[in-house]
Amino acid sequence: MTVLFWILGILAVPTAIFLLWLLWVFLKELFSPSPDDGDTDADAEAAQAAKAAAKLGLLPAERQNTELAAPLPEQWTAALAAVRGGDWQPAADLLAAVGRDWDRRSALAYLLADRAAEEDGWLLAWEAARPDDPDAAVVRARSTVILAWKIRGAKAAKYTTREQAEGFHRTLTSARAEVARAAALNPDDPTPFVAEIWVALGLGYPNARMDELWTEITSRAPHHYEAHFSALQYWCAKWRGSERLAREFAERAAAGAPLGSLLTVLPLIAHFEHDESDDTEADNTPEMRARVEAALADAAAADPSHPRLPELRHLLAYYLHLQGRNEAALEQFRLVDGHVNALPWRHDSDMAGYYCRVRNTTVALAEEAATAGV
Repeated sequence: MTVLFWILGILAVPTAIFLLWLLWVFLKELFSPSPDDGDTDADAEAAQAAKAAAKLGLLPAERQNTELAAPLPEQWTAALAAVRGGDWQPAADLLAAVGRDWDRRSALAYLLADRAAEEDGWLLAWEAARPDDPDAAVVRARSTVILAWKIRGAKAAKYTTREQAEGFHRTLTSARAEVARAAALNPDDPTPFVAEIWVALGLGYPNARMDELWTEITSRAPHHYEAHFSALQYWCAKWRGSERLAREFAERAAAGAPLGSLLTVLPLIAHFEHDESDDTEADNTPEMRARVEAALADAAAADPSHPRLPELRHLLAYYLHLQGRNEAALEQFRLVDGHVNALPWRHDSDMAGYYCRVRNTTVALAEEAATAGV
């Protein structure tokens, strides 16, 4: 009997090993299922498209700058570095040199204000040295507005805590005094009123009051890019307007703007903000194709150093791709590659990844079309 048990034991070992192996295979497949053929093919195509993009000198996702839409001028970078170190003088000199170039002034003031919203020791020193400097005042006004929105956070209202909401409204309310002071110190400057649009949006100014604010801006700078972009956000359905009001505002502004002002991007933004379709049909209507053509002409006529031109190019790359015009889209991607903080990418949690997926697909389709044409 003992011999029989030994024989049965010896035979049971390989059986147990086989059963354990089957269990391991089952658990592995359960928690890490093997990709199906479709997934494998898609991964291979994505890898091939990424290689094609790299051959063109386009950067991978990990090398994309997610803070800016484009590289900053060297002097701007130097001034921002200086304020991080506590030195406000280069920023003051630079803002003074920009003068009445309102688009550049608002763009630079925003970047400085964003730094001040994080740490404002350098701005306090500037204000102490020059108490009535309108440049310091406009940076302070903008930084207070930015701080309010940082307190609120980027999530939808239902995910915003009571403490966040109270801090947001309290800080925005205090910003109104800062805006008024900056406007009084430099009556020609539209920049304080541009900042107030975000106060209007956050505090819920009624439409009539927004119209009054808009008159203050357009009387000083009728085709100001950032002002129009900000006002369009106010008129969107997700904030204080509706899809109809946003589209009407965008079309009216674009129709009355000179080439090179970049305001032809507004109808594209209004479309993007309200498009809930799951396909590209809405992006390929004659109206949308005409909007893209108008934006291309606007970009070609613009000052190449316009601080907002890259934002238009990002949207052009996106919509040209959706319209199957991949060679033209690739041209725009080449001009902006390396910086991705712009529409439409910035609304995605993986900004750089989303940008690279669309860009790489564009590269692959452009190459496929070129090959087919040979």
